[in-house]
Amino acid sequence: MRILKISDVYFPRVNGVSTSIRTFAHELQRQGHEVTLIAPDYPAPFEDSFGIVRIPSRYLVVDPEDRLMHRSALRRQLHQLRRHDFDVIHIHTPFAAHYAGIWLGRKLQLPVVETYHTYFEEYLDKYLPWLPRKALRYVARRFSRSQCAQVDAMVVPTQPMLDVLRDYGIDQQAAVIPTGIPAGAFSHGDGTRFRRAHGIAPERQVMLYVGRVAHEKNIDLLLQVVDRVRHSHPQALLVIAGEGPAVKHLKRVARHLQLQQHTLFVGYLSRDRDLPDCYASGDVFTFASGTETQGLVLLEAMQAGTPVVSTAVMGTAEVMADRRGGVVADEDVADFAAKVCRLFDDVPLHQRLRQQAIEKAAAWSAPATTERMVELYASCIAGHRHGSRRSGGSIH
Repeated sequence: MRILKISDVYFPRVNGVSTSIRTFAHELQRQGHEVTLIAPDYPAPFEDSFGIVRIPSRYLVVDPEDRLMHRSALRRQLHQLRRHDFDVIHIHTPFAAHYAGIWLGRKLQLPVVETYHTYFEEYLDKYLPWLPRKALRYVARRFSRSQCAQVDAMVVPTQPMLDVLRDYGIDQQAAVIPTGIPAGAFSHGDGTRFRRAHGIAPERQVMLYVGRVAHEKNIDLLLQVVDRVRHSHPQALLVIAGEGPAVKHLKRVARHLQLQQHTLFVGYLSRDRDLPDCYASGDVFTFASGTETQGLVLLEAMQAGTPVVSTAVMGTAEVMADRRGGVVADEDVADFAAKVCRLFDDVPLHQRLRQQAIEKAAAWSAPATTERMVELYASCIAGHRHGSRRSGGSIH
């Protein structure tokens, strides 16, 4: 099978969309399929094992980490593609990539699949807080309904996210297919090596956060939690791994709370080299975001054997549903801190959750989820041969 993926983001830009694309692409290759990705170029080079067509782009004022593909360059590239080159088009983002994928699908008469990676209703509220929430929800829902109606099938990472789309009135064919975890990707990290490299003493009790350092991730709550935990556990340390627009804000909050000795920002870590060590260094993985469509980092931490304390909202609710491998906390400082302290203190519980975490991560394997994706592709290809595409999109 020949798959064309189109996205407004990819590595070296680090986020969940990039991780999902890469995980599926590598596993699709391993299973004998051909993958091509159209994505923006970035100042820093990044190569991969599958074909990537980089489109000239410019940075966005609102978020310099992201890039906007130049319309003319994208248009030229699309006009070069031919129907016999691909069997299916898979869109991963709702901006230029969406409209390019829809236009190309119509032009080449190919089925189009799109993954709903981002819970826009919640994201807009975080980034445009001065606008009425009711108006933002209306815009997000109308936008989602319009885009979903243009594709042959939707992919959503979790059932709660699909439930949201159904509540929007979206009745398009959809499949719940989470991003899997590559076997062994995070199971062989050296936590001692990471602690030594970052000056973290062996006796320190580490709360770990890994991910984009953005306002919607609710990392402010984790700072309040470690502020409370340190009074009963003076060796407590919150390690924040990642980059993003909220770094300066969070460092200011940490200084205000006098948490300089209880917080450590380690920045971006190499996914293949440093991140496994980072996951292994934590005593507890802590997460409080309410905007996740899946919560992939929880599973990555679990594969490393690090028990999780997390809220259970949207995607994280599905990961934490069976209460194995971690503890669910309320979005409340006192409750969250109490759960962290319990895992610090209760060694038998910590060991039991550690083993459960490893077992759970094994069940969310990349080979299994990719096989489900291939089945969806095949279904769309077969259905497309006997029907017509939905209309929508324009590239001039």
